[in-house]
Amino acid sequence: MKTIEDLDVSGKRVFVRADLNVPLSGTTITDDGRIRAAVPTITKLVAAGAKVIVASHLGRPKGAPDPQFSLAPVATRLGELLGQDVAFATDTVGDSAQAAVSALAAGGVVLLENLRFNAGETAKDDAERGAFADELAALADAYVGDGFGAVHRKHASVYDLPARLPHAAGDLIATELGVLKKLTEDVSRPYAVVLGGSKVSDKLGVIDHLLGKADRILIGGGMMFTFLKAQGHEVGGSLLQEDQIPAVTEYLERAKKLGVEFVLPVDVVATGGFPDLKNPVATSPATVSAEAIPGDLMGLDIGPESRKLFASKLADAATVFWNGPMGVFEHPDYAEGTRAVAQALIDSPAFTVVGGGDSAAAVRILGFDEAAFGHISTGGGASLEYLEGKTLPGLAALED
Repeated sequence: MKTIEDLDVSGKRVFVRADLNVPLSGTTITDDGRIRAAVPTITKLVAAGAKVIVASHLGRPKGAPDPQFSLAPVATRLGELLGQDVAFATDTVGDSAQAAVSALAAGGVVLLENLRFNAGETAKDDAERGAFADELAALADAYVGDGFGAVHRKHASVYDLPARLPHAAGDLIATELGVLKKLTEDVSRPYAVVLGGSKVSDKLGVIDHLLGKADRILIGGGMMFTFLKAQGHEVGGSLLQEDQIPAVTEYLERAKKLGVEFVLPVDVVATGGFPDLKNPVATSPATVSAEAIPGDLMGLDIGPESRKLFASKLADAATVFWNGPMGVFEHPDYAEGTRAVAQALIDSPAFTVVGGGDSAAAVRILGFDEAAFGHISTGGGASLEYLEGKTLPGLAALED
């Protein structure tokens, strides 16, 4: 896989597929982590005299312009982080984009409007996707893939466009791949994996694959209740995927045979109903045993004894991968489990990887120093699919 150093970019139009899919509240960016992660590659291209065309998706518009998913606020923030003006094209391949690209001087940067405002970006039909890739290719002389959070998607700007231009991987993708190899090929042990989030179905593939690689797997978040139920415990009104119980049971049995330690919570913080996250007032949380959650309560976080247990299981690890919060961290009453895991990673001498998505957002929202972790990934879904052993279309497209 080529890197930026393998491309001749001076004076050339370089299309950078970034991942600027940031959360917005109206037009306010609530977490700019992905924008900051894109800055090093763009800065390197600017310094080399490239004419930089940045493109990304944001949210899930349905193949047509939708003002709530405009990248205009991102252009402003990107300019602030780069310390230079960033032009903004109000379309992707239309008159505005073509005029903005034509006006670029060496070292200049333009951000195109949301790629998903075009149906061809996400089309299942190869010809439709290819036609959109042809239009994108007409804007540029070279391609740099740097949107790690999108490489598991077979989309026009990720998969089809690199085949039409000289291409290379950006620094962010190179960094992410180096980290993932430390989690799959060159692992220092003990290797602990912490998995959370709401649905166990989202993590079945990675659990299946990691059963042959990890030494211990810690389970929290909404997915923990399916594991607890599989062990015969009552989970009250907690989130439960009953259809996944057979798979979870099989994993627990296989882990025992392989000598992989599964660590489940021993207590949970529960309440009578899901809290209003927009008005996080007290909701009368109670700590109850994980083995017998009352029928009128739903678990929303791991409890204090579970936090101690999880920290002890991470203390001697040499490698830790964490994906998924331990509870509803957006509400202060149910954030302590996620906070405890983050602190345990910081306290551990291990090489620690936070696997993107909600986990990365939690680290920032809860006020932790990102530099205290070994690596914070920009792509939760991409990281998980890589760890499942899948071929990621966007990475395959960058290989020669």
